[in-house]
Amino acid sequence: MEELDLIVESVKQDMEAAIKHLEHVFQRIRAGRASTSMVQDVMVEYYGAPTPINQVANVSVPDAMTISIQPWDRTAINAIEKAIINSNLGFAPSNNGENIILNVPPLTEERRRDLAKQAKGETEQTKIVVRNARQDGLKELKKLEGVSEDVIKGVEEDIQALTDKYVKACDDHLKTKEAEIMKV
Repeated sequence: MEELDLIVESVKQDMEAAIKHLEHVFQRIRAGRASTSMVQDVMVEYYGAPTPINQVANVSVPDAMTISIQPWDRTAINAIEKAIINSNLGFAPSNNGENIILNVPPLTEERRRDLAKQAKGETEQTKIVVRNARQDGLKELKKLEGVSEDVIKGVEEDIQALTDKYVKACDDHLKTKEAEIMKV
């Protein structure tokens, strides 16, 4: 019985990890408003080591269309600017010698549709991961010996219920993100 609980718990953890990854990806998809999460994955070459931007500078959002990056070490300003350009985020950084300003342009209708499509694609990938976690759990169940068929059927139903729950969570996240993206 303990093995059965471990299998279900493992499946649940895999599915939760997939949802967390989806949430992280959705944070990076911009919805027309400036957010510090847009640049959180930018790695700056700082003293020869790739360093996350939030460890070399203060990243803030002074208004809805601007991201301000103020380096703690002024010598790093060019490295930060270069990292932003190389990150393919679509921002043109402006450097005034003390900090870097990123203007977030308003999204066009076409770009909003593209972002919504991208969000839908990420959601589908997450659903695939959730279903694969279900399959892995079911395979582990099949390997068990000395467990009655009724107990295995019950655990299979539990795993299917988890799958349904997390697929619905994916759809809910997508619905929220699409509304956020399409809102002008």
